[in-house]
Amino acid sequence: MIAHPLDQAGPVPPGTPEYVKQLRYAWRVCSVTSLGLILIGINGSTLNVALPAVVRHFRAGALASSWILVSYLLIITVTLVFFGRVADLLGRREIYLAGFALFVTASLLAGFSPTVGFLIVMRGVQALGAAMILANGTVIITVAFPPDRLSQGMGVYIGTLSVAQLAGPTLGGLIADAAGWQWVFWGNVPAGVAGLIWGWATLRRVPAGPRASLDVMGNVLVFAALSAILVALSDAGSHGVSGPVVIAGTLVFLVLLPVLVVVERRASHPVLDPRLFGRRMLAFANLASFCTALSRSALILLIALYLQAARGMDAFDAALGVLPVPVGMALASPTAGALGRRVSPYALSVGGCALNFAGLVCLTLSAGAATPYWVIGIGLFLAGCGNGAFLTGNTTQVMSALPPGGLGVVNGFRLMIMNAGIVLSVAMSLSVLTSTLAPALRNLVYAGTLARLSPAAVQQLLSGFQRTYLVLAAVALAGLITAACARPDTGRPAGEDPAAG
Repeated sequence: MIAHPLDQAGPVPPGTPEYVKQLRYAWRVCSVTSLGLILIGINGSTLNVALPAVVRHFRAGALASSWILVSYLLIITVTLVFFGRVADLLGRREIYLAGFALFVTASLLAGFSPTVGFLIVMRGVQALGAAMILANGTVIITVAFPPDRLSQGMGVYIGTLSVAQLAGPTLGGLIADAAGWQWVFWGNVPAGVAGLIWGWATLRRVPAGPRASLDVMGNVLVFAALSAILVALSDAGSHGVSGPVVIAGTLVFLVLLPVLVVVERRASHPVLDPRLFGRRMLAFANLASFCTALSRSALILLIALYLQAARGMDAFDAALGVLPVPVGMALASPTAGALGRRVSPYALSVGGCALNFAGLVCLTLSAGAATPYWVIGIGLFLAGCGNGAFLTGNTTQVMSALPPGGLGVVNGFRLMIMNAGIVLSVAMSLSVLTSTLAPALRNLVYAGTLARLSPAAVQQLLSGFQRTYLVLAAVALAGLITAACARPDTGRPAGEDPAAG
């Protein structure tokens, strides 16, 4: 793992020259990891707004349209733990920088995609690079910062994602209208090269950890199970819940779950190690992370589709309409990080979940064609503030409670749980949204042309938006309840290995 040499002897006393030196290095490390998060955040948020332009270019159907997004999220989810383990073995710096290189290459090729199938494949390759970056960024931050400054570093790190999501929608709408959707991908290249060079110059080389086996079978089973349920959810939005693909995908998922449990119990280094999350606080904190991601991750996409498909806006105006979400996150994340020295991460997590729930309730009550935009904007802003505060508080709470050994695998597991919520959020939300429409009209939603080509169906679509927001609000309430249950354990020192007890 990436560690400052002074960390090897334990925490350095504040105010000493060694402490100042460590803090300076930590902030340089934070700048490197923040570049990675900005790159990934902008890539995702620009495509959320530019998706209708991509769909129109390839004349893609509903299933292929959703998998332009879902394939990326799926690959990230199932490879996070794998790359966390690989980084523990081969070196965190090397895997992190390799992620930049792979992401840049895939972005370049994605812009030249001749077919929607090739684009989906390149999105998968992009996801491999993104997983290498994500699986290591939080660990690098955690190890580099002194414990008393970790919440500040984490607040800035999470805040950069908010900045990326703030700039991304506007860039996506502007690029799609002015330069063509290809530049959504080509724009990643100079930023990725800059991040690769700065990371190479900043991050220190660290010897590889002890050799240990990789849980290949566990990774394959996780990939197969998630793929099955995602195919089922995606097809449900196109052909209804009683279609043969939906039934088959659900059955495969249910069959693979017990198989995965058996395989993971026998694996020497399982990809899903329940011992690492045996403590009540960690279990509930990660469940809250899953629920909040499930309620959050499709929100910008839903609003962008709402403004384009239901209100007939162009991509750039829709991009401006989604800005309250990233603005809220951009304000709340660093604020929560600054408050972290006085307010517990637990309180930040619970408060963030409460704001997220309030925002989604507001959107549920305002999902109509005549609703003033300022009402919708308030709901989006509340949800953005809530998620910014929650991400900072929850990440700090979990990472501070973990033992130093195997942080890469544990962080990968944490991110995999959160990303499972992200990928299911997109698939579930699109399925619920389009279930109110006839199959022939669903493609018009993804293309953003429903309001112009079929005005009579807009009211049906608005019912779908209200139903989708209601589902997300219910999930956000579950996140609030589980976050409240994640009160820090008493009687056990922070950082004690849960597997040891």
